[in-house]
Amino acid sequence: MARLSDNIEALLKQMIEQNDGSIEITRNELAEQVKCVPSQITYVLTTRFTNSQGYLVESRRGGGGWIRITRVVHQSAARYLMHALNNIGDSLSQHQTSVLVRNFLDYNIINQHTARLLLAATSDQALVTLEPQLRDNVRMNIFKNMLISLITTQESTFQK
Repeated sequence: MARLSDNIEALLKQMIEQNDGSIEITRNELAEQVKCVPSQITYVLTTRFTNSQGYLVESRRGGGGWIRITRVVHQSAARYLMHALNNIGDSLSQHQTSVLVRNFLDYNIINQHTARLLLAATSDQALVTLEPQLRDNVRMNIFKNMLISLITTQESTFQK
């Protein structure tokens, strides 16, 4: 299931990139194209194209229904990071962290070196001495502090 979700996500991101940051599709046509059920498309949209990940998803139901996905364009790296910071809840899983870091890389907000540091500092391996129920909260605190540090430094020090 994860492989199919990855393929759908990659296809949608490619389509968005080719269409200047916005696409309009129907769930059924996309499901036919990737040979899956429409609910799989819904799953990918709700988990990988969220506002906190830099996307606006609009839909209209019915016979002529459509889904519009728009990549939110931020004016600066610091503003994008602030947007992400404000959308992080009370805890952050390792998977959620990797999705955010991947988005930062995709939009050239950070470079590979910074991404590796963010992921290493917030990995389950780094937090292994903590009880499992505390890890996501501590990870969130570390990640937020690292983002604040990136925001307050000059943009040129963390951009490509």
